[in-house]
Amino acid sequence: MNEFGESEDWSPTASARPPAGEDRTAIAREELSAMLSAVANEDREAFAALYRKTSARIFGVILRMVPDRAEAEDLLQDVYVSVWRRASAFDATRGTAMTWLITLARNRVIDRLRQSREASLDEDHALNIPADTPSPLGMAEASEARRRLEQCLQLLPPQQRNAVCEAFFSGLAYSELAERLAVPLGTVKSWIRRSLMQLKGCLEP
Repeated sequence: MNEFGESEDWSPTASARPPAGEDRTAIAREELSAMLSAVANEDREAFAALYRKTSARIFGVILRMVPDRAEAEDLLQDVYVSVWRRASAFDATRGTAMTWLITLARNRVIDRLRQSREASLDEDHALNIPADTPSPLGMAEASEARRRLEQCLQLLPPQQRNAVCEAFFSGLAYSELAERLAVPLGTVKSWIRRSLMQLKGCLEP
């Protein structure tokens, strides 16, 4: 049992098998939504199951924005504390559970970056996620950051641009990207690395 109370497996449909031919991705999304609903009711087993199923992907998102692994691990714990406290805010009609978790993680990273006053390319990416109640100045800054980022993205070769967008905006792991794009994992890593260097040079004043 870890600090989040992980114990036995939890599933909203533990005793039922999915109908033959039903899309597995849709089933997985429904399961995550059900887990979040259970977490909102303070179900610790559901929370532990949610952590097991999603933490690796959320950690990957955070690690791309905060290269320091120790800090990323600390942020991951903060994110899941927020999940426990704010699960009732999840609305399945507005997006998937994974999208909600990724947005929560990015917003937490924004807070950390602002607190430490560290300006980086990753913060420029994160600023594209609006706050719940953005100020006019914040909206203007986010709009300008988005405009600059979109201009710089257009300068990248199409395949590299696609890889960067999928990695940072969809939260896909590099291995998932490699499979989706039908290229070696090393190629994806090389594309991302070169693209980030180009974007950093483009975005710097």
